[in-house]
Amino acid sequence: MFASTALAALVLGGIAAGGANAQDAALPTLEKDEALHARLPENIRTAGKMISVNNGSFPPYEIVTGTEMTGASADLTHALGQVLGVTIEHETVGGLPALLAGVNSGRYQFAFGPVGDFQSRQEANDFVDWVQEYVVFAVQTGNPKGISSLDTACGNRIAVMAGGSAERVIKAQDEKCQSEGKPAVEVQSYTDQPSSILSVRSKRADAFFSSQAPLTYFVSQANGQLELSGVGQKNGFNDLFQGAVVPKGSPLAEILRDGMQILMDNGTYAAIMKKWGLENNMIKEPGINLGGSLPK
Repeated sequence: MFASTALAALVLGGIAAGGANAQDAALPTLEKDEALHARLPENIRTAGKMISVNNGSFPPYEIVTGTEMTGASADLTHALGQVLGVTIEHETVGGLPALLAGVNSGRYQFAFGPVGDFQSRQEANDFVDWVQEYVVFAVQTGNPKGISSLDTACGNRIAVMAGGSAERVIKAQDEKCQSEGKPAVEVQSYTDQPSSILSVRSKRADAFFSSQAPLTYFVSQANGQLELSGVGQKNGFNDLFQGAVVPKGSPLAEILRDGMQILMDNGTYAAIMKKWGLENNMIKEPGINLGGSLPK
């Protein structure tokens, strides 16, 4: 399961990049889009709600404390629910595999994420992409192990999220290191972001390899203990898009895309992304399955 409240509080150590006033700032109430509401499946319209599943804290998108979730994704799903005319509730599971299984079994209507969109994942799911992302390293201040790229990961302890794309890339790098006669990468897989970043802060891992947006947040909350490395490099990835996840062929994909388009058109998306310091991850319009292949 996700990190305990005490662990999350220890690791997150504060509030979002925008500060207390930014986090608490009220967002405008949006009008229900009747045409979009009418396109929702009948069972959702009857229930008046949808359940979005997450796999624990992924700041500044998802910050899970107990049963409550805040962050950019929480703000966006609240606004999206207003546009769709339903309440969007949040539930947490342990790890990405459990999240995808929950969505595909129908237990949850969708995961808003953002979750990495890759062609291999599109075989079982459709993705409604609403951000662009980059993958970098969070290292101890001063970068004592000199980890600045995938090639410099050889012989080091690298934390990753279990089941994620970064795990696949770092495991491939481990094979490459060994095939070239270099020391192996010690891959440490965790089910949540707070545990992963804590492994670096406690020096049980030399780096955490993950999405730049949450790592930027964690570094800002680490009291000078951490810094980013490998910024501006591909680090084993092509252009990365992330977004909401629905079962393959679900009508919710187009509904969520059109709902996000409304939020982009009326300025709500930009206001929320800027509130959480995510200006550099914004895209001009949402899309379905924009992601490409994951490098081998």
